[in-house]
Amino acid sequence: MTQYIYEFGPQKNQGNATLKNLLGGKGANLAEMATLGLPVPPGFTISTECCNHYFDLGGRFPDSLEAKITCAMENIERQIKMKFGDENNPLLVSCRSGARSSMPGMMETILNVGLCSTTIPGLIAKTGNEWFVYDAYRRLIMMYSDVVMEKAEQIKPQNGMGIRLNLEMMMNNLKNDKGYTNDTDISCEDMKILCSRFKKKIHETLNIEFPDDPKEQLMGAIGAVFKSWNGRRAVSYRRIEHIPDNWGTAVNVQSMVFGNMGETSATGVAFSRDPATGDNKFYGEWLVNAQGEDVVAGTRTPNPLNNDTKNTQNRHLSSLEEAMPELYAQLFDIRNTLESHYKDMQDIEFTIQEGHLYMLQCRVGKRTATAALNMAMDMFEQGMIDEKTMICRLDPKMLDDMLHPIVDPAAEKTAEKITEGLPAGPGGAWGQIVFTSEDAVAWAKSNKHVILLREETNPEDIEGMRAACAILTARGGMTSHAALVARGWGKCCIVGAGAMKINATTKELRVGANIFHEGDFITLNGTKGIVYQGRLKMTDSLENPRFQKFMAIADSYRTMKVRANADTPEDAKIALAFGAEGIGLFRTEHMFYGSDSGKPLFLLRKMILSKSKEERQVALDELFPFVKQEISNTLSVMGTLPVTLRLLDPPLHEFVPQSQENQQEIADALRIDLEEVLKRSALLKESNPMIGHRGVRLGITFPEITRMQVTAIFEACAELIRAGKNPLPEIMVPVTCNEKELAFTHKIVTECYDNTLAKYGIKTIPYLFGTMIETPRAALIADKMAKYAQFFSFGTNDLTQMTFGFSRDDIGSFMNEYIDNAILTSDPFETLDQEAVGSLIEISVERGKKTRPDIKLGICGEHGGDPKSVVFCHKAGLTYVSCSPYRIPIARLAAAQAAILN
Repeated sequence: MTQYIYEFGPQKNQGNATLKNLLGGKGANLAEMATLGLPVPPGFTISTECCNHYFDLGGRFPDSLEAKITCAMENIERQIKMKFGDENNPLLVSCRSGARSSMPGMMETILNVGLCSTTIPGLIAKTGNEWFVYDAYRRLIMMYSDVVMEKAEQIKPQNGMGIRLNLEMMMNNLKNDKGYTNDTDISCEDMKILCSRFKKKIHETLNIEFPDDPKEQLMGAIGAVFKSWNGRRAVSYRRIEHIPDNWGTAVNVQSMVFGNMGETSATGVAFSRDPATGDNKFYGEWLVNAQGEDVVAGTRTPNPLNNDTKNTQNRHLSSLEEAMPELYAQLFDIRNTLESHYKDMQDIEFTIQEGHLYMLQCRVGKRTATAALNMAMDMFEQGMIDEKTMICRLDPKMLDDMLHPIVDPAAEKTAEKITEGLPAGPGGAWGQIVFTSEDAVAWAKSNKHVILLREETNPEDIEGMRAACAILTARGGMTSHAALVARGWGKCCIVGAGAMKINATTKELRVGANIFHEGDFITLNGTKGIVYQGRLKMTDSLENPRFQKFMAIADSYRTMKVRANADTPEDAKIALAFGAEGIGLFRTEHMFYGSDSGKPLFLLRKMILSKSKEERQVALDELFPFVKQEISNTLSVMGTLPVTLRLLDPPLHEFVPQSQENQQEIADALRIDLEEVLKRSALLKESNPMIGHRGVRLGITFPEITRMQVTAIFEACAELIRAGKNPLPEIMVPVTCNEKELAFTHKIVTECYDNTLAKYGIKTIPYLFGTMIETPRAALIADKMAKYAQFFSFGTNDLTQMTFGFSRDDIGSFMNEYIDNAILTSDPFETLDQEAVGSLIEISVERGKKTRPDIKLGICGEHGGDPKSVVFCHKAGLTYVSCSPYRIPIARLAAAQAAILN
């Protein structure tokens, strides 16, 4: 029989950290901490396997589960000598989610399960603390009604006013009426009244009574945690993070310990190192007389964990080190134990109940890219991890965050500071302020840079947080929801900017005498925690010596080379700065798009609209020197590194002049009237231009176009060789589907080569001739293509388009629905589809090598900079990947990790 329940605690422990996939991160690590002898309250974990079975049964528990839960609860009761549902000595438990991959705030937790009319008197008598019992009860009512009674039942609240928001408004109204500042100020009598009003409101709103039976509460809570795996925000987070739907969540049922039992009780969240900078300092926050949700929700600004990490925002608050030195010393020892054991930075949750410390969670902590780099290198230098582990510690996507812009220090000197808060997320960002998650999404869709401004974020804001380029909150600490999520995404974020007064209704921000409205520009320095007025200049943060050292070590393990997609000398210089080992895609048509391209574009249009070969040749002769010079400039920058030059690829109609002025200019040049220009332009239009008259097909119809480009390449090389340089061009023929196309083109290339050698009186020009594999047919007949092609470069943008039958220019109209409905797990134009497109690549590699064992193999689609796709390319045996210059570090690290892990 399948084991669904795994117990943990000081007396019985059935799990460990290796069972993360089955027990989720939280359950596996609770068991591991218990094994280490740390003070973990006993409990049990219901497995992710049970979660999936629950959904397979249509939202019903497996038949044997309830009896097994009863048995596991009895084991907890024996260990702590309390009984669930007992009138005199009641045990209370928490129900928490725990996926194998951390999803902070995305799923649900219910605390204080088991409190009801029969257990409340006994707990009051046992603790002698009536206020604590009713504070715990009102928390249960708020969580349970929200999670179990509303969200799990998929009840959509009217006007967005969910039951939890209704209850919070009731509590805030009571506080305002009575002059209470904090929740802890509420009197015991008022807390009783509030609980009674809560239950009445729940019945009015949801038309059901709040459950007064401990067992009903427990089974309802477990089911709701399972259901939260498919909650809207959890699904959204999984889509963003590419977490599979079939992983499921575990449920951790654990005996409650209470941080809200008075001044000798507390709760907190800590990191074994600073998650923002990576400094080897114990970092965290805590609250006296509180439960864990108070710290992460950001509703109260927490105290600093120790004196070492105090800052300008919390310097006046007492640290745990000052307030409870003995308990702090115990926690510090646990920090050292956990980091030494896991050999990675740990995110820790703890509770202090009447002077006793308990551990509720540890997991690998989320961190900024800079912190990840510093921690990995520090731990390697300290001997905690080896070199390979160090390299694999950084998610390659993190490098994108590390290279994000920072606020230009020169611009900061004269900028007007609005306010400051805690530096929760890295780098800098500017944008227009919006006050709701919905507005952030809508504005971002209109290509606006937005900064999401909130009192504090909550998990419901997940879509808006993702859409915004930065997040700014008035409340919360470094362990609040906003800070955790922003750090995980490498997004600029400042929290706890307490001077801000936000009115989300009027969409107005006040800071002192300054007033800001929706749409106003501000700039955030997420590294320093400073907010500036207006839009400040940004600069990149590439020149980091530690980053350069790390990448040099990573490169020593890499077996696959990384090139750049670059079309200009400027792009080539940037690519070299990022570590490119050549150019994998030089798009010859791009020389007609950029600056100073007016004249070449005019000549290209003249060539396109020529009606006879003679007219066309005149235009090509005029165009030739421009093409040669552009190619020469880029080859010169790249020195001895290879440059793959793709012959003209796009449909000709893309270059047809649209304005009457440009049309008339072409008419005059060709000595024809305007009507003839329009007629010739119309003839170039195609029904399906992306699979029409383009690429190699142009060269077969008009071989003079190929001849001009190839001659320009060879003559540019000949002149560079005469100047003492050693260019290495690779001529690539696009959109092929037949080896005879290559034979046709290769004949032209050979003629041009021989003519250039004769013209310049040189013996040889080193070059390669190859093709872009971007049609399924070309991939399947790779053995024939390789008779002529010395290299293949997989154009995965078009190969994906032609394999799926998706227009890459139009997928925005349906791709979100495909992903939301789990028809596809990710956008195939972002992450390579390994099942079909990947199979075509593998077939092509295998068949190409049979014909030409030394064939060079690369990829130049956008997938060349996607880490998962890079790993696939390594496994497939490719020689190199090519990507945009700014993604080169990502590809380099992904390639190094692929070599280490495979």
